[in-house]
Amino acid sequence: MPTLFIPLLFATLHAEDPEPLQLSWKRNILTISGDHLPGKEMKVLYIEAYCRPSSHATDWGKHTVVGHSTKLVEQADDGTSLKLSCTLKDGVVVSHMITASHDEVDFKITATNPTPKTSEAHWAQPCVRVGAFTGLGDPKNSRTYEYLKKSFVFLDGELSLMPTKKWATKARYIPGQVWRAPGVKPDDVNPRPQHPDVPSNGLIGCFSADDRMIYATAFEPYQELFQGVITCLHSDFRIGGLKPGETKEIRGKFYFVPNDVPKLLKRYHKDFPGHAALHRR
Repeated sequence: MPTLFIPLLFATLHAEDPEPLQLSWKRNILTISGDHLPGKEMKVLYIEAYCRPSSHATDWGKHTVVGHSTKLVEQADDGTSLKLSCTLKDGVVVSHMITASHDEVDFKITATNPTPKTSEAHWAQPCVRVGAFTGLGDPKNSRTYEYLKKSFVFLDGELSLMPTKKWATKARYIPGQVWRAPGVKPDDVNPRPQHPDVPSNGLIGCFSADDRMIYATAFEPYQELFQGVITCLHSDFRIGGLKPGETKEIRGKFYFVPNDVPKLLKRYHKDFPGHAALHRR
């Protein structure tokens, strides 16, 4: 009896385990999909742009964007991982190893400057479209901002739903909202309205349509948190420029977890232990 029961019990438990999220990439769009994912799939413009410093008050096309192309290097047969390579117009090469489990997507990014000139690539934007996850906002309609009431950052140590207090409304380009990371100069962020407060941690995210799940993201190092105009939320990772021959490592996470904020925070702090000291500045 025991020899039959144990395998059957294991098989039952194993069958109930969530399937890993699936990854695909085509024409600059990273698609994350899964039957247990609210909205069934999430689209990410990956990477939207690599950006120069002193960008908050300058022209996006003429100054901010470095320019790049991305190609798919490899993809796992089971759909749980893929590798991308970006080549910037200044010669910098950025490798992205992206891996999925059932409740997160992990990013390991390596930026290398093989050229004899210093690169101005200062930060980069993974543009995450959250309309399907929140059930609010049509990604084809950039003037639909209902998803804001499902979206959050952490201010003064508390989860703050958008639009938060002190919501900024003036900038070179409107609407949107930017929260700069600790130590980042106000001039070195997205040219959208800049919130006067620095966030309490590096998380930005939203609740699902039925409020049962949370999507949240963080990168280390990061330049800014950003609410954009295409039902999108960003944690824009920091490069900080690259000297000739220099290499830098960046890492990030997308979390897709049950609606338990304290548990999410515990996991985030474990994954990004350096953020605690960063936000004590």
